[in-house]
Amino acid sequence: VQLQASGGGLVQAGGSLRLSCVASGSIASINRMGWYRQAPGNQRELVADISNGGASNYADSVKGRFAISRDNAKNAVYLQMNSLKPENTAIYSCNADVRPFQSRLFHAYWGQGTQVTVSS
Repeated sequence: VQLQASGGGLVQAGGSLRLSCVASGSIASINRMGWYRQAPGNQRELVADISNGGASNYADSVKGRFAISRDNAKNAVYLQMNSLKPENTAIYSCNADVRPFQSRLFHAYWGQGTQVTVSS
């Protein structure tokens, strides 16, 4: 199982970016999917996550500006980031709880990080 993230980049404050993450491989089922971020000198933190039924959860700092969504048919999760601020600069990584075909258990998988830089 692999998670491939894309969509990061450099944007001015107030701008928008959309991150995408697609899971591929021997996937029987995906439960929760989410986005995390880590800024230099900080611990990794949850930005938002979403259940396979569509229930979402956000960090307080991004509520009202970020929106997480998923496409279960494509095994994909997205993060629409609006009204970006310089403090949102970080490496953003996707995460998914996946049950591979060869397992009866769910395992946590991580995509590679994608850099988001917001200039003031």
